[in-house]
Amino acid sequence: MRIFVTGASGYVGSAAVKDMVAAGHEVIGLARSDASAAAVRALGAEPLRGDLTDLDSLRRGAKRADAVAHLAFNHDFSTFAENGRVDAAAIAAMGEALTGTDKPIVTTSGTGMVAQGQLATEDMVRPDTPDMPRVSEQATHKLVDKGIRAMVVRLPQVNGPHNHGFVPILIQIARAKGYAAYVGDGANRWPACHRDDAARVYRLAIEKGRAGRNYHAVAEEGLAMRDLMEVIAQGLGVPLRAIAPDEAADYFGWFAMFAQMDNPSSSAITRAELGWHPTGPTTFEDMRNEDYFGAA
Repeated sequence: MRIFVTGASGYVGSAAVKDMVAAGHEVIGLARSDASAAAVRALGAEPLRGDLTDLDSLRRGAKRADAVAHLAFNHDFSTFAENGRVDAAAIAAMGEALTGTDKPIVTTSGTGMVAQGQLATEDMVRPDTPDMPRVSEQATHKLVDKGIRAMVVRLPQVNGPHNHGFVPILIQIARAKGYAAYVGDGANRWPACHRDDAARVYRLAIEKGRAGRNYHAVAEEGLAMRDLMEVIAQGLGVPLRAIAPDEAADYFGWFAMFAQMDNPSSSAITRAELGWHPTGPTTFEDMRNEDYFGAA
């Protein structure tokens, strides 16, 4: 089939395009610049110029395709609320182009938005909270209400080569501070997955997924923050310290909320329904690669 992919030159999106092409699908990749277009073309896909604010290009891409995988998102946290509104409008526009068809659309959310302090499962509904303005799940389920075969992939911390996720942020902070720190006993947990395994969930959801489903691209249910920071301390050759909750903002800065999340997540439903079996290296296996720290 022909699949329209937003975020096609991004970290997970480029891996998704590569996986789709390898599986025999044609891909149209949204590209907002000449560099992005070249990157999309190099992956074996056809670039379509546009961005998330260009709703006409999004509708055009969706209409030309048999399926949509929406991975693009502006991760500038200084404009997070506006980014959420742009994302919701983009999902609505692409859904509009799919109305009256059986064409699937798979969008993106995060496991961290689902639950804290308990195992997050695919059938849990993400609560509406004003401090988390990304509303891709709500926008997607509105499409389901209109009869569109829409699904959500919830991403955890994603590891892999040239990592652009949360772990490099922690490495940068520890390098700048001269020590690696965790809050309290460091027992709070992050779920994780290798980039290639996470990317494959999008294709499998398009091929096999059920309307209204949330799928978890989770290979590791929960990495304890203390263990994560210990590997960072070893990799950088700096001390490891425990800090009090009231010290978190000073150490982590804007990242303090994320560093204290306790978000273990299951992928049992995803594995059963999609036949997904992650095989990539674990987060700690990746982090023990010397180049991982050199690139952070």
